[in-house]
Amino acid sequence: MLLTDIEFHEANTLKEASDWMGRYAPNARLMAGGTDVLVDLKTGRYSTDHIVTLHRIAALRGLKTTDGHLRIGTLTTPNQLWEATTIWEKFPAILDAVRDMAVPQIRNMATVGGNIAGAVPSGDLPPILMALKASVILWSSSGEREVALEDFFVGPRQTVRKDDEILTEIRVPYPPARFGAAYAPFALREANGCAVAAVAASLLLDEKGIIREARVCLGAVAPIPKLVKSVGAALVGKVADAATFRKAADEAKAATQPISDIRSSADYRRELVFILTRRALETARERALGGRQ
Repeated sequence: MLLTDIEFHEANTLKEASDWMGRYAPNARLMAGGTDVLVDLKTGRYSTDHIVTLHRIAALRGLKTTDGHLRIGTLTTPNQLWEATTIWEKFPAILDAVRDMAVPQIRNMATVGGNIAGAVPSGDLPPILMALKASVILWSSSGEREVALEDFFVGPRQTVRKDDEILTEIRVPYPPARFGAAYAPFALREANGCAVAAVAASLLLDEKGIIREARVCLGAVAPIPKLVKSVGAALVGKVADAATFRKAADEAKAATQPISDIRSSADYRRELVFILTRRALETARERALGGRQ
């Protein structure tokens, strides 16, 4: 497809964006940074007649804190997350996800919202944000609604977002004491490769090192980022030690639904999940105990 065949609409407000998306659906696409949308159009992954761009809506940029939550604007870039003091001090696990995401030029253009709304199974931010109990805000002219991120994805490149809804922000609750999280990805080459497999984990420990809450989310090994609730539930009440983590890794490995493709076989992805689950849980424990950042 030639991009000259597409009509571009630059929205100045959320209402404009919502109205255009509703008017031209289903032949319209939202664009934030454009690092995925433009590539997909040029390679023919899909076609569209209309692109609605959001880059002029300044309210969708930046980070702020309200009501005990970190609120990340959908147009915030990975590099802006990396540079934010709040992320370094309170959410080091998010740094795990953005540290080697793509290349510097892409991290300056891509957006947090695009990484989520694109619903690519190998996206880096969804697994760790799900482990952190994040939710997304969807806005339309008829109102806004909040959706837990674990309920947002319904299939590869498919979400619960309605045609006229705009993803405006991501809300992440501030972590309590003795809480730690981590994201452990594996790619074939650093910086420019999609994750072959990835695991995000979070732990809340009591004073004796017993796990009170746990979440484990898998990336790139299922049609959607997969929160494995059975693994989290099995960790609760256990001592946060190597034996417990090894058993959890076995259960996470069994919960995968990987495919074989040019980057990896399904069996290799399963083995990676076992290793990465242990790694993510160990780092989460260290952070919960005030160690590694």
